[in-house]
Amino acid sequence: MSENAWFSADYRQARGRFLDAAADVGARVETHENPVPGPNGGPLATDVAFLGDPQAEAALLTFSGTHGAEGFCGSGVQVGWLESGLWREVPDGIAQIHVHGVNPFGFAHLSRTTEENVDLNRNFVDFAAGVPVNEGYESIHPILCPEVWDDEAETRLAQGVAKYTEEHGFWAFREAATSGQHTHRNGIFFGGTTPSWSRLTVARLLATHCSTRKRLAVIDYHTGLGPRGYGERIVDHLPDTAGYQRCMEWYDSDCASPHLGTSASAKLTGQMLDAIEHGLPQVEVTAIALEYGTQPENQVISALCADNWLRFHGDMSSSKGRDIKAQVREAFYQDALDWKQAVFERALDTQRRAIRGLQG
Repeated sequence: MSENAWFSADYRQARGRFLDAAADVGARVETHENPVPGPNGGPLATDVAFLGDPQAEAALLTFSGTHGAEGFCGSGVQVGWLESGLWREVPDGIAQIHVHGVNPFGFAHLSRTTEENVDLNRNFVDFAAGVPVNEGYESIHPILCPEVWDDEAETRLAQGVAKYTEEHGFWAFREAATSGQHTHRNGIFFGGTTPSWSRLTVARLLATHCSTRKRLAVIDYHTGLGPRGYGERIVDHLPDTAGYQRCMEWYDSDCASPHLGTSASAKLTGQMLDAIEHGLPQVEVTAIALEYGTQPENQVISALCADNWLRFHGDMSSSKGRDIKAQVREAFYQDALDWKQAVFERALDTQRRAIRGLQG
């Protein structure tokens, strides 16, 4: 294994490695260019590599970079899967669709959100029917999104979170902070007021390449929650549904559910995996998010809040701006061999189980 060679230092390198790996294995590649330029004016794009029979009834669908700066993890898995030849383990009757950098702006700019400051994994809501209401967020927005970020900011943040948690409970804080909100454009976990470019790109991919299939296994790679290096398989299929039961069977019950309180994640609104399941009613969708821990949660939250302050109040090119971006990178990507090995081993086991599940 060559994990260090598969995980990249930045978006540009990750994209180049993915495209090179796809070309080397003869994959068909489809590129969706984002209209917003990347750092230093470079291009931003969501690239998709296809392997196997385009008409196959079953397909493995993987995503990297749903949350931008978290893209290092999924990109490393996708590049390693292709470069190592592991993709050849997939039987002829199963197609492969690997979506790289689904939120390329966030990936390139070391931000969790899109060019609209939208959390893509809170953006898949029916805006015509009205957005979900998160009353709890109103009271914690000033705590999480201050107008000043100085040497005492992290202390004030910790004190504010501790006070809210003491008064309302830990899970009340997590639900209020992370489940999604649509009222503060300059806030964190903002679900948006319209579909983002990334969401529309995913919708086109699903309609074109997944809608006529019979079975679809989805793995969406994430980082930032849980113990360092551990990959939690998060199932958002509702309990007692066929999708939930398939996940438990495929992954030998090694799954966690926000709906049952067994996951490190709160219940989310506007989540991409839910939209995939509901948007493909004729397809048997079995979907998980694979979430890897990096740092203690308070450090991850601090990085998110600092990055949000930087976007709306700071100077990206300043020394403080560079320090914050380094903090964000560390919160969502551990540039250490042991972490990369743990990520890839868990991903390999997960994708192999998904393939066996698709075979029935």
